[in-house]
Amino acid sequence: MTADTRRRSLFLVGFAVVALVIAGALSYLADPNPDGLDTATLDGCEVVETDAGEELVGDCIARNAQDHDLAASPLADYAVDGDDRFTGLAGVLGVVVTLVIAGGLFWLLRKRPHRE
Repeated sequence: MTADTRRRSLFLVGFAVVALVIAGALSYLADPNPDGLDTATLDGCEVVETDAGEELVGDCIARNAQDHDLAASPLADYAVDGDDRFTGLAGVLGVVVTLVIAGGLFWLLRKRPHRE
């Protein structure tokens, strides 16, 4: 193993460890109700409680919103099976999946030496 390869490997391992620590530990400090996009889409509407649940009254973008097809998936809403105590685990799993997909794409698309 050359010094350059060793240095690159150490960087990648360090990057992965830092990403996992941030996802696993700092995700608990994230706001559970981020309001940037939600506030913008609710502009012009009012949330009213009805017997069927919450309903939007008025004219806003959010009135046309629908749940995503994966809204009932095990990692939806930054939790594991809807349990907010596992936010860190959901973050770690998200980082692992992202790193595996990105690493696989980089490996597939890497520059290879030409054979003659």
